[in-house]
Amino acid sequence: MRVLVVEDNRSLVANLFEYFEARGYVLDAAPDGPTGLHLAGTQTYDAIVLDWMLPRLDGREVLRRLRDAGSDVPVLMLTARDELPDKIAGFRAGADDYLTKPFALPELEVRLEALVARASGHGRSRVLAVADLRLDLATLAVTRGGRALHLYPACRKLLEVLMRASPAAVTRERLEQALWGDDPPDGDMLRSHIYELRRSVDEPFARKLIHTLPRVGYRLAERTAEADAADG
Repeated sequence: MRVLVVEDNRSLVANLFEYFEARGYVLDAAPDGPTGLHLAGTQTYDAIVLDWMLPRLDGREVLRRLRDAGSDVPVLMLTARDELPDKIAGFRAGADDYLTKPFALPELEVRLEALVARASGHGRSRVLAVADLRLDLATLAVTRGGRALHLYPACRKLLEVLMRASPAAVTRERLEQALWGDDPPDGDMLRSHIYELRRSVDEPFARKLIHTLPRVGYRLAERTAEADAADG
């Protein structure tokens, strides 16, 4: 199981790494909200352990932005805020579970196992599909018409966001947030990544799936003849 820990308490993070890595888990750590958001948007995790009180961007805002970007990775909020209104706010922001500090490491482990099992087996498909395009979230394999496609990590992340939103449009701002958090690079790097994504997903095929919406963003969908005619 691969888990992202977004927590600024170094001692706690060290304890989590010691405990979980000894049990075969693979952990990444982020010491603040923007770093956690960036890792969650560019890497694939089975679950995220998210502190509420974080530097630069609090955990609830990190979670809200993750959900707005289309991520449905299981998130367990880990916090000292133990009042009922705090718990309600956490769940309403999109948390799947809520564990207050101090806590027992075996309880955290059991809760993570339950979240991942539930996500894999109920309600959260591990394969995204639009037309003949498939993205396996477990293996990160991408195919179209049964043909394997090879994508760079940034392109694969863009594809995931577009597929989760399909057939709705995704704004440029939302795609940039998914790739770079609150610190996008200078220049129009998004356009370059979309170009590379189109080369792999659309160029070898007759029917195009990635469509530009001027002054809005992009959408990924199988267009009908009626839609083509309506767009002129």
